[in-house]
Amino acid sequence: MKKVTNVFWISLALVLLAVGYGAFAPDNFAEVTGNIETFLTTSFGWYYLLIVSLMVLFCLFFLVSPMGNIRLGKDTDKPEFSFGTWIAMLFSAGMGIGLVFWGAAEPLSHYAIDPATAEPGTAEAFRESMRFTFFHWGIHAWAIYAVVALSLAYFQFRKGEPGLISATLKPLFGEKMNGPLGTLVDVIAVFATAVGVATTLGFGTIQINEGLAFLFDAVPGDNFVVQIIIIAIVTVLFLISAWSGLSKGIKYLSNTNMVLAISLLVLVLILGPTLLILNMFTDSIGSYFQNLMRMSFRAAPVDDENRAWIDAWTIFYWAWWISWSPFVGIFIARVSKGRTIRQFLFGVLVVPTLLSFFWFAAFGSTAIDVQNSGTDLTGLLTSETLFAVFNQLPLGTILSIIAVLLVTTFFVTSADSATFVLGMQSTNGSLHPSNAIKVTWGLAQSSIAVILLSAGGLGALQTALIISAFPFSIIMLLMMGSFYKSLNLEYKAMKRRR
Repeated sequence: MKKVTNVFWISLALVLLAVGYGAFAPDNFAEVTGNIETFLTTSFGWYYLLIVSLMVLFCLFFLVSPMGNIRLGKDTDKPEFSFGTWIAMLFSAGMGIGLVFWGAAEPLSHYAIDPATAEPGTAEAFRESMRFTFFHWGIHAWAIYAVVALSLAYFQFRKGEPGLISATLKPLFGEKMNGPLGTLVDVIAVFATAVGVATTLGFGTIQINEGLAFLFDAVPGDNFVVQIIIIAIVTVLFLISAWSGLSKGIKYLSNTNMVLAISLLVLVLILGPTLLILNMFTDSIGSYFQNLMRMSFRAAPVDDENRAWIDAWTIFYWAWWISWSPFVGIFIARVSKGRTIRQFLFGVLVVPTLLSFFWFAAFGSTAIDVQNSGTDLTGLLTSETLFAVFNQLPLGTILSIIAVLLVTTFFVTSADSATFVLGMQSTNGSLHPSNAIKVTWGLAQSSIAVILLSAGGLGALQTALIISAFPFSIIMLLMMGSFYKSLNLEYKAMKRRR
């Protein structure tokens, strides 16, 4: 068994402390975390807008720079996974359940419930809903993941450092990263990963419960007993997968995810308003790029109503993606050995962004078309919206079955990937953490989800996760500087040798 570090014990203690607070005093926990989140989004919204835009520019620079030819590994290393499997793995870890959860619900909300600037239900609100959904799930989101993953992969596979967030900061801080300061950095990363995946397990369980209730009358909706059974089954599945290793369990699950996701997407394209979907996809891409600069820096300083929308959606998403970046970034780095920086950035930035755009165009346009046809979807829970949309389409039951299977496989993949990442971070960056460590973190995540579902503290823990994004955003800025410093020195040395 790999040696467990202090990061494991400190992180586990902090997670249990947060969960205990959320379980035994859920109302107070929600109030405290909610107040802190409101303060951060209101007072530092400008900061989130600036740093995330900086991350996009950072990634685009290396995408076109001659330094993009440098390999994430030794010059002779080749990619461990095929391009298709690699995309499937990073897509499953990076977005996963979120696409199914928000695919219909977010565009519908921006159109009919709470548009950014337009009047609800208008043609302008329709166009705006797609543009902002693309914005929230597009290049900016993937650039956040790419910054962490690129830095980790470079230092781990090319420089021979352990796969830890703290190791990426050694060019700036030297051996201090081997002491308490490095431990603090890694604890923040592990806390964000453990809490983030636990909350996702909780929300994924709720959506599977709603899907089963829609499909089978005998299954009650929003039922705690059903949710415990779902978590128990999924836990067994992802622990089996985690036990089988990265090249088997996660690889096969990720490929299964892509097959199910593409099948569902094609069926919705055929059975839904096909021409509307294709037109909205095309029009929204143009609108997205035309308005990208404005959306990226839109702070609405003299318009309280628009500012509230930005805080609730854009700033929330940027903080959410940052809070997820330790988990997703570490996992993407682990599966990206052997690719050049340019290949890596193309695969992480461009391909998943286009897939996400088409996904939201299909599911969002279909939901809005159903809404405009006379079926009011605005009063439904987010977890119910997708199934209510399918209920209005031909073969709705088949679509719902595929959706439940897809949420389940995304669910298992996310949990499986997280146990691997948490195992790495708990054993000094080991590329092959022991099964005992992975099982420990897996059971901890599932237990957290059950406790918070029973106590109603899931939303408050999600808010706590958003708060953790603020200190980690500072770490990300340091990672960018450290990566540039090290890579630039190497590139200059390579030029001198030629």
